[in-house]
Order: sequence, then structure tokens, then C-alpha cells
Amino acid sequence: MKVIVNNKKISREYYILDTFECGIVLTGTEIKSVRLGKVAINDAYARIKGYELFVINMHISKYSHGNIHNHEEKRDRKLLMEKHDIIRLSLKLKQEGLTLVPTKVYLKESLCKVELALCKGKKLYDKRETAKEEDSKRRLEKVEKEYR
Repeated sequence: MKVIVNNKKISREYYILDTFECGIVLTGTEIKSVRLGKVAINDAYARIKGYELFVINMHISKYSHGNIHNHEEKRDRKLLMEKHDIIRLSLKLKQEGLTLVPTKVYLKESLCKVELALCKGKKLYDKRETAKEEDSKRRLEKVEKEYR
């Protein structure tokens, strides 16, 4: 498994409740750009339309050797997941006011996969608390390192 891109903002912005692995439908020039690592998922999120799952605002740069048949950079891309899983997800999203956010894009064998997280947004005071905890962990590790 080769991780192409990792969304580091997720743990600061959301509480992650569950994660899912999905396939993604890409064109030829898109998969070539993904293999080169030219993907951004910072502002991306997933939506269910009908019984299909789509990732929105996922930026895949144009392939440098592509010609007039190059892809659009920020189009909606279909995610591949079993129908009963999509139905279960849509029920959770409607009931609890949760969000689907991509956390990773990676290559598994020769296929491109997206890891989606079922998340709940943090309040401002929760974000501050998380930042304080991370800071205290860093300080503790630094002190431990000095006394070794």
C-alpha cells in the first residue's frame, strides 16, 4: 500500500467516528496524476446522491503529458462502495448530522482507493483543547528525551 496523500487537518477539525475504504472511478490521465502524487483533498468531502457516493472538491492536477483529452481538475468523482453500506451511511448522515470526509488517497496493489471517515465537527473550545493536549505531549517528549 502506497499512501499518495494524507489529510492531516481532519483530526484537528473533526471527531472521527468510523472509517471506510472505497474505490474511485478515474480516467486515464487522472490515475497518472494520482500516481505522481498531484492530489489535494484538503477541502474535499463526500455526498450521497441517489444510491451513489461522490467525492466533491477533490483536486487532481492535470497530467503534464496529457493532450486535449486531459481531465477537469475539480470534477465530482464517483466512489465505489457496496449498496447496503451506502444505505447504512445515508441513514447515519441524516439522523446524526455527521459528515463524510476523505482522510487518505492510496494505491492498493494497482488500484486507487480513498479512505472516508464518518466525522462530527468540533466546536472552537474543543479545537483549543486538542491543541493544548498536542502541545503538552510534545513538551513531555522533549523533556523525556533530555533525561535519557
